[in-house]
Amino acid sequence: MNHYNTVYIGGSGEVIEKKSRFIGEVFSVETEEEAIQYIDEVRKRYWDARHHCFAYILKGDQIIERFSDDGEPSGTAGKPILDVLKGDELKNVLVVVTRYFGGTLLGTGGLVRAYTLATREGVNHSTIITKTLGVKLKIGTDYTGLGKIQYLFAQKSIPILDTVYAEEVFITIIVPVEEEKSVVQEIVESTNAKSTIERIEECWFASVGKEIKLFEK
Repeated sequence: MNHYNTVYIGGSGEVIEKKSRFIGEVFSVETEEEAIQYIDEVRKRYWDARHHCFAYILKGDQIIERFSDDGEPSGTAGKPILDVLKGDELKNVLVVVTRYFGGTLLGTGGLVRAYTLATREGVNHSTIITKTLGVKLKIGTDYTGLGKIQYLFAQKSIPILDTVYAEEVFITIIVPVEEEKSVVQEIVESTNAKSTIERIEECWFASVGKEIKLFEK
């Protein structure tokens, strides 16, 4: 899995259904321990609420999926929350939906709808990014080849992380791992093999607004 969608900044949203209040909160998590900690924090914050239903999906050697109806009728809360996460192909994400009972029974269909909408509201108010497994490359060139390399990077929308101007110019870029060979070949061809290319390291990266952010995983 060289690409996956996740949450960069979690958000929250609310839905009112027949006087019941549903609060959907979204968190970025990487372990089950971290997910449980956030769930406990939500329970403490909304200690007087009737239900705290949740679902999370974790990426690793194997995908981990967990959900809980927390006292709601089976299949009416945790599974609808999980279905939204799976539909958006989100990983390393936890959603907790807190319900304050409004005195009117919603029925199975009403609960599924409310928990789905509350989750969607939370996700819509979050910052979603796509993380890509990439490799950092440090390109060395003389000033004659600089323009050709800059043109190549602009044409292919390759992110430039750093540029150092000295006797030579050293440009650090990041490219998806599956594009590494083709990009290296194009650099070699565009500079007539007069550039140097150093493979620094692999890391995850994502576009956040107009910036490129780097991540360990």
